[in-house]
Amino acid sequence: MSRNPNSLTDTYHRDTYPAISPTKPSLSQAGRTILITGGGSGIGFAIARSFAQASASRIIIVGRRASVLEEAASKLREEFKDSNPATEFITRPGDIGDDSSISALWDYLTSQNIFVRVLVLNAAHVTPWGSDTLKMDKRDLMEAFDVNIGGNFLMTVKFVNQPIRPRGEQLNLINLSTANIHMYPLPNQTPYATSKSGFTTLIGRIADEHPVEELQIISYNPGTHYSESAAKYFEKGHYKWDEMALPGNFAVWAASPEASWLHGRFVWAHWDVDELRADKEFMKRLDQERGFLKVAVQGLEEVDFQALWDN
Repeated sequence: MSRNPNSLTDTYHRDTYPAISPTKPSLSQAGRTILITGGGSGIGFAIARSFAQASASRIIIVGRRASVLEEAASKLREEFKDSNPATEFITRPGDIGDDSSISALWDYLTSQNIFVRVLVLNAAHVTPWGSDTLKMDKRDLMEAFDVNIGGNFLMTVKFVNQPIRPRGEQLNLINLSTANIHMYPLPNQTPYATSKSGFTTLIGRIADEHPVEELQIISYNPGTHYSESAAKYFEKGHYKWDEMALPGNFAVWAASPEASWLHGRFVWAHWDVDELRADKEFMKRLDQERGFLKVAVQGLEEVDFQALWDN
């Protein structure tokens, strides 16, 4: 069987697998507080569930719809009521497109002496869609940028600069992104694709500035899932959907020391992590090419600014 054209590994997963299982002792999230934006439904809910399976001490799900958050938390509390140690589930209504809402969220957490160890940036502004970018309203375009770049940036700043962060404590930041305008079988997604690509580029730059021992950053494409949003536009049989457990469990793996070698890179949840690590050529490129698995110009491995001056 030929390799999937979207894969860097021979194995292309559409469901979870043992290497990223949240029940692996090496992926334990015990003692950690996890904050997930857009955690009330779809992929965000699956991520919350996976972190609970990994024994996270506290999971905070943030979203705009309070009723959706409460329903999600109720389901999680019921499913994990017998967990030992117990996981606490907290809901906080909020809008990452609103600076005051973001500030209020982090002020509340500080006031409650809640230190967030892992931030999962899952929420995104995905509309409008259209066949002609030049017929879009500028306000629609900028709203996507305000949320997907501005909102996620401010969330990152607040996360890294928590007043109650213990000195020397490592943080984990997980960024979900397709970073590819042609990823989904949907109409033109220019506002979403370009803004998410922009933030994935930005978060890669931040990773260059901060060592993995301080702030471990990994971006990943979660795949295509039959979520509440997808169901509005497609029949379930329309497409070969991935299972929700795949991005959910991958997030747990990405927040563990096992994923430290991918600091600052953009990968797909579908790629087999063991095969990647065992691939000598892949690891060589990861070590030697600063631009490898980062958003950049296709066909150009990386830009060497010293060469610009030398020539």
